[in-house]
Amino acid sequence: MELSKKYMKKLNQKFMPKKSSPTSKTSLRKRRAHRMVQVLKKMYPHPKTELLYDTKFQLVVAVMLSAQCTDKVVNRVTKTLFKKYRTVNDFANATPRVFQKEVSSIPFFRNKTKAIIDSAKKIRDDFGGRVTKDANDLQTLPGIGYKTAHVIVGELFDQWEGIPTDTHVRRFAIRFDLTDNTDLNSISKDLENIVPKRDWRYVNNGLVLYGRYVCPAKKHDCANHPLTTIFPDANDIWPKAK
Repeated sequence: MELSKKYMKKLNQKFMPKKSSPTSKTSLRKRRAHRMVQVLKKMYPHPKTELLYDTKFQLVVAVMLSAQCTDKVVNRVTKTLFKKYRTVNDFANATPRVFQKEVSSIPFFRNKTKAIIDSAKKIRDDFGGRVTKDANDLQTLPGIGYKTAHVIVGELFDQWEGIPTDTHVRRFAIRFDLTDNTDLNSISKDLENIVPKRDWRYVNNGLVLYGRYVCPAKKHDCANHPLTTIFPDANDIWPKAK
């Protein structure tokens, strides 16, 4: 989505720190993050995952499969997979060897197969067959950590109790000097401290979409990109992938 120069100028002027007043690093980051979120809101007013699914547990599966894999590849696999497996019981009763073959084009498919089937069994046995809204409970499932749990809860229940950090979010958090950390969970906590909770929904999905369609990871000149106009130094900061 193209943002007008008039809009960007107005946004920059509105949140530009006064030169006469000393500002702490945290305050600068809060102000910068706020301006970035305003741009993301305008570009992606209703940000959603691009993973395809019909049932709640199918989203859980899709998110688990998407670790170190593109959504495009996951959607290609699940297009067929989800016709066969729809419910928690379907996945819990899956034959590991057969399931592995069905998802073999996904990285780490053996480990993911075990985690998916074991998670389905735990949801069936411990949560009454329903995907829980509690991110902490979700993190007791095999293969589900902080990021995955909060993506699931946010997408399924529009309940954002944390900011999930993936490779896109990590890249922009470092490039735009919003964190001093490099590991995903620490970056999540840093972002949660500088972005108001009401705006958490825009950070992960917004930056993921922005990273895919506006500012990809490969080094390039992005000086005129909407977010870079907020923090021009980002054009020269290209962190290495983990």
